[in-house]
Amino acid sequence: MTDTAPRARRSDATRAAILRAARERFAADGYDRATIRAIAADARIDPSMVMRYYGSKEGLFAAAAEFDLRLPDLGAVPPDRLGETLARHFLRRWEGDETLAALLRAASTNPGAAERMRGVFAEQLAAEVARLGTDPALTARRAGLVASQVLGLAFARYIVGLPPVVEMAADELAAWVAPTLQRYLTGPVPA
Repeated sequence: MTDTAPRARRSDATRAAILRAARERFAADGYDRATIRAIAADARIDPSMVMRYYGSKEGLFAAAAEFDLRLPDLGAVPPDRLGETLARHFLRRWEGDETLAALLRAASTNPGAAERMRGVFAEQLAAEVARLGTDPALTARRAGLVASQVLGLAFARYIVGLPPVVEMAADELAAWVAPTLQRYLTGPVPA
């Protein structure tokens, strides 16, 4: 048992050093320009150790990145403006923070990043939707549908670069998407 305790502490210290270096490197260089070699050098370890613990750059990014959707207090929003408020909010967040697009890109190919994305939306968005006083049995569904819409929109606009969606001004795009989000949040349950 004494042999595994020092190894476990070294392993924990190595993981912590990797995550610290990754957070700093991703913040300084962005996802695309950050490299495993640079992160490993910052952590003063061999690049193979990064791969051993995190499997890939996407896996490391998912573990290192801290995501706050910075959702508005939906309880303070007039009920008929919820969809518009969320549509505008998410467009601002996606356009103002490249880490969200990087996580979405990573989530499309990396199970760890996909799990991280699910967790971010499940914890943060579902909690905000629950505050609206919706039927608790439907909260997860409503939040999931909102997430599907905003993630699909983000994928089309920021990852794939679908021209008609990219070319629209944020206000116009919000106006198109808002009624759908509104229906997901407050609409009747389909028969």
